[in-house]
Amino acid sequence: MSAESRAAHISEFEIGTHEGRRWAQVRATFGIGAFGVNAWTADGPDQIIINEHEEDGPRPHEELYFVVKGHAVFTINGDEVDAPAGTFVFVRDPAAKRKAVAKEAETTVLAAGGPRGHAFETVEWERGAQALRHWATKDWEAAIAELSELHGEHPEDATILYNLACAESMAGRREDALGHLRQSVQLDGKFAGLAADDSDLDAIRDDPEFSAIAGQTDTPGPSS
Repeated sequence: MSAESRAAHISEFEIGTHEGRRWAQVRATFGIGAFGVNAWTADGPDQIIINEHEEDGPRPHEELYFVVKGHAVFTINGDEVDAPAGTFVFVRDPAAKRKAVAKEAETTVLAAGGPRGHAFETVEWERGAQALRHWATKDWEAAIAELSELHGEHPEDATILYNLACAESMAGRREDALGHLRQSVQLDGKFAGLAADDSDLDAIRDDPEFSAIAGQTDTPGPSS
């Protein structure tokens, strides 16, 4: 194919993990800059495949989901939408709370989105999510190096700081992990709640400073 076009089977995409789901990194692999698009696959039935969220960023997205294979059930503002393979689900209102649960193993959902009337920008969670591939290999030093570089580029990104703290905790860098976790929670209080149950942080959980950080007030905090 020409330089202006490209084709790839889903098996050819780099596969990462994000909140327990397999993530085919469609947007990053193709270098798409006009809209967000990724594909998510659940390992088994009754697994959350699209995490519960609202599109509440500075430029909130409309989102379109397509069930490529398997069977999913979406819940949008409390209303259930049955979605077997071949079903499109469009969520126009960025403030609508949505999630999806896979009803079959290997259910795959394609998620695409972008802000109405504005240019697309990479969403915060995706900036550092590629570094999560190092969790599969337990190469914590590689994860720390990649996330540290991203932190330098995006110093106010709480998600990058949180993942950096997790990698440092797993690598035994106790003080670094506590410092970056504190910064993450100061930027976005929702990470205090996540830290409380995250096994990646078990190595620093007995530190009094961890209790002080994780005890801070949780504040509200996607897919495409």
